Amino acid sequence: MILEVTPCSKPRMTRADKWKKRPSVLKFFAFRDAVRQELKRLFALQNNHYMDFRSIEIAFYIPMPKSWSKKKKAEYDGKPHEQRPDLDNLIKAWNDCVLAEDSTVWRIHATKLWTSGPGSIQVKAI
Repeated sequence: MILEVTPCSKPRMTRADKWKKRPSVLKFFAFRDAVRQELKRLFALQNNHYMDFRSIEIAFYIPMPKSWSKKKKAEYDGKPHEQRPDLDNLIKAWNDCVLAEDSTVWRIHATKLWTSGPGSIQVKAI
């Protein structure tokens, strides 16, 4: 399943974030809401209301900066993304979006790749 949502990492949150409204926290909440909405839409199309997210293969496609040249974009398209955000923070954000209790996860195979198009997340249950 492919979710047309640009990946976002999980920020470290504090109690003050309830009223402080830091940009990183607001960005994460918008990402969480978008992922949940996209999952509802995809499950409605497939007449399925559940997917087991405890054992998954997931690929995060990070969009390239607009400032990059066409040559550089062509060179990096589909290659590993070796910058921030960290892969573990992307996985934490994903788990917080789709699972009430992420201690049930027992296997994740994750990758983080560049894309010349819009960002997306590709998930497959294994």
